[in-house]
Amino acid sequence: MSSPKPPSPPPPPPIKLDFVAGLLSYLVPGLGQLTQGRVGKGLLYLVCLYTLFFYGMNLGKWQNVYLPNYVEEGNVNAKKGLASNLYTRFQFVGQFPIGIAAWPALYQYYSSGEDKDANPPMNGWMRAPSVVRINELQRDTDKTWDLGWVYTIIAGVLNVLVIYDALAGPAFRQAKAAPPQETPPT
Repeated sequence: MSSPKPPSPPPPPPIKLDFVAGLLSYLVPGLGQLTQGRVGKGLLYLVCLYTLFFYGMNLGKWQNVYLPNYVEEGNVNAKKGLASNLYTRFQFVGQFPIGIAAWPALYQYYSSGEDKDANPPMNGWMRAPSVVRINELQRDTDKTWDLGWVYTIIAGVLNVLVIYDALAGPAFRQAKAAPPQETPPT
């Protein structure tokens, strides 16, 4: 006689999305994983992505994460609005997912008035450099300025994966083991 086929293990429980952890990982990379108890992974994400982002900013002389407002520059052909300014500097779309670290650029974009004041908020941190300054950076330096914004974009795009990891949880979940069944005496 053949022995009965052992029962198959139960399927893993359905994935429950953790929106709070996803939001926390958007704000600060790895914070959602830290709140879920995955400390090693959360610290790894936090250190690696912020190191990549701020190293890229350092390469860019701290002037490569910004959202320009070219209407204020006197450009008569520029259209007003956030969408047209994002179109002229699409790199910011890749930098924005790093979270709070990119928010000063939005603050500078919305707080800059028609006149370029002498004392900008936050001492001009992440304020759009003038076209003259951008030309100086492109002309008088090597290509590290360009490489810097590439690093900041990579950090932002990688944080999208970190957000998904916090939202959906670990890739492999362990199914609960079925209780051992007693074998009938023969």
